[in-house]
Amino acid sequence: MSQPLGPSAPVPPQSRVLSPLLFSLYTNSCTSSHQSVKLLKFADDTTLIGLISGGDESAYRWDSDHLVSWCSQNNLELNALKTVEMVVDFRRNRAPPSPITLCDSPVTIVDSFRFLGSIITQDLKWELNISSITKKAQQRLFFLRQLKKLNLPKTMMVHFYTAIIESILCSSITIWYAAATAKDKGKGRLQHVIRSAERVIGFNLPSLWDLFASRSLKQAKKIAADPSHPGQKLFVPLPSGRRLRSIRTKTSRHTNSFFPSAVGLINRARSPTA
Repeated sequence: MSQPLGPSAPVPPQSRVLSPLLFSLYTNSCTSSHQSVKLLKFADDTTLIGLISGGDESAYRWDSDHLVSWCSQNNLELNALKTVEMVVDFRRNRAPPSPITLCDSPVTIVDSFRFLGSIITQDLKWELNISSITKKAQQRLFFLRQLKKLNLPKTMMVHFYTAIIESILCSSITIWYAAATAKDKGKGRLQHVIRSAERVIGFNLPSLWDLFASRSLKQAKKIAADPSHPGQKLFVPLPSGRRLRSIRTKTSRHTNSFFPSAVGLINRARSPTA
């Protein structure tokens, strides 16, 4: 369940420099009470994630009710109109979910929603997100072509590309790239954007694979060096100490997720033949 929180006062938290930080501190005591439920907060945007096993939704529904009561007790107003719920269920025989009720109104169940700029779908595929990224990047190619017409130095155009176009292509790339289809990566739509930029600038740019690999390795090394990170335990070295133990996976969705992909990249980087 994704839910924007908003203060009852007329001034929104985004309108002041310190307001997002102060708002985060103010809502710091609002946490989930069950191990199977996670409450994610980013400024005034709040997302409740529940793992439902054996059809038991009691913990998830209890925490959603607790969020509503906590906001009421702390003078915060929930925006029911902007609240949506998405159910990810890969069982063959699945029953239609009962909607969550918020402020006496049922929460709308959707097939996809935008979470911190990335579009997550019910089937955990990334076509919609990649289409959104491609559209944004292609629109910004127009400005690169305008700079070319103004005879901007090649170095400056590369800086513009890195800051304005590559930053869009790399948005959450460590999450979606490994699970993307061949149509979308490699020689697909996103790589076509990079090749178009290369033709405009007249300079070789990092490929989509290079961008994914460099950012995944950087993020993985950061996690492996942080004892407080819950994912650190997934980077387990083999007795030789040269490589990491591969993460066992049962589905392609898990295989193409961040941690198994990152372990594979690290082992490839440490391989003598790499």
